[in-house]
Amino acid sequence: MIQIVLNGEAHAVATGATLPDLLRELGLTAGVLVEYNGRALFPAEWAGIALAEGDRLEILRVAAGG
Repeated sequence: MIQIVLNGEAHAVATGATLPDLLRELGLTAGVLVEYNGRALFPAEWAGIALAEGDRLEILRVAAGG
């Protein structure tokens, strides 16, 4: 297991986990914005992100409305 920071809180993930693995674990497979180590990611970039010790992620749900 490795430790990352998820939305400002410590969070353990399996060694070798990817960003899509984390999103599935959280039940967030669509309608989210992801900031990875201070950089906003396009969904097409998610698959290439392997999580490492100390990574910082902010994950926000997108809500539409008026």
